[in-house]
Amino acid sequence: MKIKYLYKTAFTGLKTNKVRSFLTILGIVIGISAIILIFSLGKGVESLITGELSGMGADTIVIRPGQEPKGLNDLAETLFLDSLTDKDVEALKRKNNVPNLSKIAPAVIVSGSISYKGETFRGTNLGWTADLMEEMYGVELESGVLFDERDIRNKASVVIIGSKVKDELFEDEENVLGKNIRIKGRNLKVVGIFSSRGQVAGFNIDEIVLIPYSTAQVYLMGINYYHEIITKADDPENVSKMVTDIEETLREQHDITDPSKDDFFVVTPEGMLDQIGSILGALTIFLSAVVGIALVVGGVGVMNIMLVSVTERTKEIGLRKAIGATNSDILTQFLFEAMILTITGGIIGILLGASLSLVSTILIVSFSTYSWTFIFPIGAAVLGIVVSAGIGLVFGLYPARKASHKSPIEALRYE
Repeated sequence: MKIKYLYKTAFTGLKTNKVRSFLTILGIVIGISAIILIFSLGKGVESLITGELSGMGADTIVIRPGQEPKGLNDLAETLFLDSLTDKDVEALKRKNNVPNLSKIAPAVIVSGSISYKGETFRGTNLGWTADLMEEMYGVELESGVLFDERDIRNKASVVIIGSKVKDELFEDEENVLGKNIRIKGRNLKVVGIFSSRGQVAGFNIDEIVLIPYSTAQVYLMGINYYHEIITKADDPENVSKMVTDIEETLREQHDITDPSKDDFFVVTPEGMLDQIGSILGALTIFLSAVVGIALVVGGVGVMNIMLVSVTERTKEIGLRKAIGATNSDILTQFLFEAMILTITGGIIGILLGASLSLVSTILIVSFSTYSWTFIFPIGAAVLGIVVSAGIGLVFGLYPARKASHKSPIEALRYE
């Protein structure tokens, strides 16, 4: 049979029952659109995280307390461990221990909200060093100055705030520098204000409250340890060697001989990307498996409707066989109908999934500070078409074979 005739016959059969045809492919449409949405949003998340982590720099190495977490709960628990102390920082600073170390800065995460004259704001309170913040994330001051090493040594009660913190606490006040805000009952003088920057490396610069780490450690948190230690290598090519030096130094400091019993773990941007990529990959596979079940259910629906169609068109089959159509002709025709049905559902699903992903991107960009990017997953779209065609072929084969094996005499007698 000619391809043109097959298409014409198949479309004629499907057009006679438009509503039934649409309901038949609904499962395919939902399944394929879900695949496109999952892959598109997954690529968007991956792109966002890659962009965020690239802000840290390839030469950045972060040391955190406890053993490397396996999940979010483990990650939260590491914040309360006390295995990183001043002695560790001093040991890491020694050139004979870590020769490729160029910069080091302990960090303390300060809980609680900040206040000023009855106004309160819950931002990201971080005890750290101001110069490394400026260098790593490229943030600039809108006004004021950065606190320096002398302020850190003296545990100065100073703070640099983000633009949103200023707007929320001080509203229309013009001269913010020199004003005191309160954190955990202690007054801290505002010495600088960061320019608006938005989301960078996992937190919002506009919502940050940056405090000297020594002040945060002693006066605000009352602890003698650090939540993490950020270091930078003298060259990105030396990161791997520096990681080894850091591990050996800290094991010696903590009297650890068995690496499996480390009470710290080292994180690099590359390692974080690999870990996040693995998590997203596993999540995508899981969600795709769930969607696969929906597609199988949709395929069963296609097969049922095609069986109904074969029964309804029994006389047509008999008539075509009587005027010379072979079993192969009948088989090909019904297979074409099933595949056209499912491929049409796949195309609609791709368009719907892409539209939903685009709308999601617009909403995320509109209502958050994330620089989210819409990514159309071409590979997933091709996969969607192939899967749709495969479903039509697999689930349409039985009804098509049943139609092709009908006896022309019995078919013509069918009422």
